[in-house]
Amino acid sequence: MTALHPGLRQRSRVVVLDDSALHEFTVLADADPVVNAVVSARVRAAGTLVPARLGGLVIGVRQGDDLVGACYVGGSLVPIGGDAESWLALARYAARRPRGCTSIVGPSDAVAVMWPLLARSWTPARSVRPNQPLLMLDGPVSIRGDEAVRPARPEELERYLPAATAMFTEELGVSPHVAPGSGAYRTRVSELIAARRAYASFDFRGQVTFKAEIAAVSPHTCQIQGVWVRPDLRGRGIGTAALATVLTHALELAPTVSLYVNDYNTPARRMYARLGMRQTATLATVLL
Repeated sequence: MTALHPGLRQRSRVVVLDDSALHEFTVLADADPVVNAVVSARVRAAGTLVPARLGGLVIGVRQGDDLVGACYVGGSLVPIGGDAESWLALARYAARRPRGCTSIVGPSDAVAVMWPLLARSWTPARSVRPNQPLLMLDGPVSIRGDEAVRPARPEELERYLPAATAMFTEELGVSPHVAPGSGAYRTRVSELIAARRAYASFDFRGQVTFKAEIAAVSPHTCQIQGVWVRPDLRGRGIGTAALATVLTHALELAPTVSLYVNDYNTPARRMYARLGMRQTATLATVLL
């Protein structure tokens, strides 16, 4: 399935990718493995580009026979590689389809090109976050971790889920239980716990005091998401030692570990700096 688009160079076209392009797509994503960690990990775990198994569609831009850019279109729209011309072509294609995603997440320059075009046919954004530093650590953690932080157990799901829901709501401004597609949220949290990639510490009442997930794992990197300290415990340094434990575990799975943060979240950025994380790129998010 192909579609020609005005404004592209001759012989350039937007295509829906299938498994014949799986290797090409992997090479494209691996050209910037930290930036593309989430989609790369998803594709590797699924072992396919078939939408029904991947949970989303992958479209690409070809110039001649070469795949020069792509975009995952699922719960989020995520550009992979490309340049301004290919981002516009991908946005035109996505704009003609019914919107199924609740966010756009990707390199800030790609989102800056794609969103104005998508905004013409999609609903207004709830929030635009144009500057989200993507931070990376590729060496040992210098701060001693918190021994109380450990992988949550399957039988602790009901205790872990309220903390995960609180983090999601605080970060995105809407509860995962009312957002479109929220039926999968509990399943996703349960899967992370089963994979021993959801970390937490608990107080004497069994309530979560800290949580974070290693949400994506590829041969090149891990990406941590959902870092959260219970509000009444913030400002005590709990998060630094707790996250040090998670970072240490992540570096046992891949040679680097990353996360991204809102530029205005000064306390979190200071904590990540103390842990030795440095900025490697800038992402942007549009919440819909």
